[in-house]
Amino acid sequence: MLCSPAKGCSPGKNLTPVMSTNLATSHHQFYVTLRPDGVYAFVGYREPRLYYTSTVSETNELQYMTLMNGSLVAFTVSRDEGYPIENFEASRSLQCVRLELDGHLKLYEWNFYQWVVVQDVMKLDQCNYPSVCGDYGICTGDQCTCPMTASSTSGTYFKQLDDRKPNLGCGLNTPISCQPIEDHQLVAVSNVSYFNYIDQNAGLLTDEESCKKVCLGNCSCQAALFRYDRDPSNGTCLLVSEVRSLVGSSSGLAFLKVQITHPPRSGKKRVVLLIAIGGGIAGLLIAIALAIMRWRQNKEESDEDEFLQLPGMPTRFTFQSLQEATKNFSSKIGEGGFGSVFKGELGSQLVAVKHLHRAAQGAKEFLAEVQTIGSLHHINLVRLIGFCTEKAHRLLVYEYMPRGSLDRWIYNVDNKAPLDWHMRLKIITNIAKGLSYLHEECRQRIAHLDIKPQNILIDDNFDAKVADFGLSKLIDRDQSHVVTRMRGTPGYMAPEWLTSQITEKVDVYSFGVVVMEIICGRRNLDYSQPEGSIQLINLLQEKAKNNELDDMIDRNSEDMHIHKEEVIELMNLAIWCLQSDSHRRPAMSLVVKVLEGERQVEPNLQYNFFDLSASIAVPVGGTNLSTPPIASGLSVPR
Repeated sequence: MLCSPAKGCSPGKNLTPVMSTNLATSHHQFYVTLRPDGVYAFVGYREPRLYYTSTVSETNELQYMTLMNGSLVAFTVSRDEGYPIENFEASRSLQCVRLELDGHLKLYEWNFYQWVVVQDVMKLDQCNYPSVCGDYGICTGDQCTCPMTASSTSGTYFKQLDDRKPNLGCGLNTPISCQPIEDHQLVAVSNVSYFNYIDQNAGLLTDEESCKKVCLGNCSCQAALFRYDRDPSNGTCLLVSEVRSLVGSSSGLAFLKVQITHPPRSGKKRVVLLIAIGGGIAGLLIAIALAIMRWRQNKEESDEDEFLQLPGMPTRFTFQSLQEATKNFSSKIGEGGFGSVFKGELGSQLVAVKHLHRAAQGAKEFLAEVQTIGSLHHINLVRLIGFCTEKAHRLLVYEYMPRGSLDRWIYNVDNKAPLDWHMRLKIITNIAKGLSYLHEECRQRIAHLDIKPQNILIDDNFDAKVADFGLSKLIDRDQSHVVTRMRGTPGYMAPEWLTSQITEKVDVYSFGVVVMEIICGRRNLDYSQPEGSIQLINLLQEKAKNNELDDMIDRNSEDMHIHKEEVIELMNLAIWCLQSDSHRRPAMSLVVKVLEGERQVEPNLQYNFFDLSASIAVPVGGTNLSTPPIASGLSVPR
């Protein structure tokens, strides 16, 4: 694509590299976009990362940019004279600007026979381009090398993809697998930085150990970049899910995630001896093992039959009947880390059948969990109809929700607001009642741990129901908290996840984030917004401190502004739920009372929210950064 006087670039329309046969094979995808305050360059469409910015206007009114009279100029609606982004040498002929496949933005000039490069527009140091040395490559003085660590020699963890072309980058000798997570290790590489530190919102203020701990606990994290001036207990932490080129520097540390290998014991004689000894007793061991397996199988079948006779168990289906109901699992409506979801029909009833990928539990443990979920009966919870446990197959059968998940209805599409104020309030109240039931009305407190719009399903009457208990945790009444590994979705996770000591109050925090998304009609992490508004919770903190909450109301809904006072009161309820100290957050039963007008929001709220999403969020597309490291099978629109 060329930026020329005949074809300018306006906000929301990205300048992308010119089409090429090499583009399809490259995962380094670059684009340049104009925002209301200036020009921004990103790498990656699936996970966009900022690597260049040039702000030229304080009015935030830029409308388009174009190449004109030897300058790259940005214009506003109210001003005839443009803002020069870059002045070039006097033009002797036709000029154009082109974004290259390596991220450079170059000015070309026609010399009667061909286009020739005149200059590089961005004027970045060569090492500050994201793909200059390929993935994991370190750029120092225009030279590319692979990472060296204090505990390894060259090549122990990393290898060059091509010794003759070091700029192609480095690869891991052992690919990283999410299971088991205990086999992950962070190796330290000193004196390096990362191109993304150009983004002031990229790093989270924390200490070195917490930075490493968050990365190790998140499978999506491939590296933690840490930088500090004097005190390692007070620095910035940047977590990335794709490791592009690193920059040689004296002010930073990189902790690269690697897979620990377990080499076999060495010594040919030892192996031969062990084989000989093992062969001598193999027959006896096999006979004993078969006898034990037969005894256990008989006992499990007996226990399972006894378990199925317990009251409150949902309907048990055969695998064949669910195969027929879903037409051999042909209509997939969702897929995630735990399994795939298929649309089916049992008699005249539509159902959603979740086929778990692998049997991580034994039959008895699976049935115990089914009994717990099956015993939950509330109008604002998706109902479990039945299940199947047959050999290695584990399936759950839920009621079918025709209108899909909440995210289909609250994020503005084409600047339309499909839900009015009363409908949004109804949905928020439904969610609160479902969570209140889980937290306070069951025999054991149940923390959902993954509340987000994708896990809220909508029925024909636009009643909201909480779905997907795949990550839920039971908490005994006499327990103050439980200790569990980090789970859930970045952007919705409460700050106490950093300590792994959690209560049902993590759901209250997530509920507060969802309430703000419903009110504002946008995602909690949205890169289509101006730079200072990308993170919704940070924006809420700023607006609350300045008494400007009405600025956050969905601008595409006139009805929301008609009920402005009620909407702002609901924002204050969300702020109460977002308190960094979990003890200051309300119980969900108290939230329901506020929503029904029986109680007022607590005064003297604190506005120093802690946004965990800044450290572990993984951006997706141009507008959505809420991609989960653990996806949910029932979390997609039906």
